[in-house]
Amino acid sequence: MIGPVTSTPATTAKAVDPGMRKAAEAFEAVFVRQLIGSMRSASLGDDILGSDASNQFRDMADAKTADNMAQQGALGIADMMMAQLSRTVAVQKGAEASK
Repeated sequence: MIGPVTSTPATTAKAVDPGMRKAAEAFEAVFVRQLIGSMRSASLGDDILGSDASNQFRDMADAKTADNMAQQGALGIADMMMAQLSRTVAVQKGAEASK
C-alpha cells in the first residue's frame, strides 16, 4: 500500500482534538468521493453492463472506498489539515493567553 503523502508525523496531528480529526477525515472522504466520481464520469465508451442498479451499487462502493481511504490516510489530506489547524489553534490559544 502507498503511504500518506505528508511531511507531518500523524501522531502529532492526531493528538490535538478527536473532533477536529474526525472533521478532517470527513473532508478527505468527501474530496476522494468527488475525485472518484470525476474519474467515473470520464468514461471512454459505453458501459455494457450499465443500468441504474449497477450505477447505484458502484456509487455506494465508491463512497465506502473513499471512506476507507480517508480513515487510512491514503492521500494525507486529513493529516495536512490537522497540521495546519493545529498551528492555527495554538496561535489562537497563545493570543488568548496573552490577553
